[in-house]
Amino acid sequence: MFTGIVEVVGVVSSLIEHDTSSTGGNGCSLTISGAESILGDCNLGDSIAVNGTCLTVTEFDKDSFKVGISPETLRRTSLGDLKEGSPVNLERAMAAHVRFGGHFVQGHVDTTAEILSITPDGNALTFRFRPHDDSLMKYIIEKGYVTLDGTSLTVVEVNDEEKWFSIMMVAYTQEKVIMPTKKVGQKVNVEVDMIGKLVEKQVAAAVGDLENNGVLETMIKRVLAKQQA
Repeated sequence: MFTGIVEVVGVVSSLIEHDTSSTGGNGCSLTISGAESILGDCNLGDSIAVNGTCLTVTEFDKDSFKVGISPETLRRTSLGDLKEGSPVNLERAMAAHVRFGGHFVQGHVDTTAEILSITPDGNALTFRFRPHDDSLMKYIIEKGYVTLDGTSLTVVEVNDEEKWFSIMMVAYTQEKVIMPTKKVGQKVNVEVDMIGKLVEKQVAAAVGDLENNGVLETMIKRVLAKQQA
């Protein structure tokens, strides 16, 4: 579990598509340097969010760490687009004794989104995005929260017809995360509100049970009977 408050920006030192080393697992691996500030209490098997993607540490030293990337993660996220020298947002898994400054972030990316526009507004920047899986728009609400490249942000505007949403980034956050370095047309990782997905599934299941048992039909008939009385 994470908070969406980026701790440090690291740098990709290597991305190996087929890492045959003992810590590579014969799959894709990613090594990130410039992470000394978050590795003091690191252990093998710890979770670190890289651009909002929860990944497992398989190797580390004082300044860098390695993680494996599964095929599913490569399909769902923009991590496969990273290159040597790419900056990445980093956050350790949340500790129980720290303040919860952002929101509940799982580190399970739902989809990516394309940056449609970047518009200055005073000292802030307004970013507009279109998710590649637009079925997720139902979980994005005005003044709700969304995680973009691991950063907890407040939704400013939502256009369900045109399938886009926007956020505004204050000057302080611009200095702490990678998004201001990106350009129109580039991708960000998106994690929507997991609470919304849980509620939807539970309500759908409850309504389904009512329909299967004939309870919902009975309730509707009673309402209609009262209106006609």
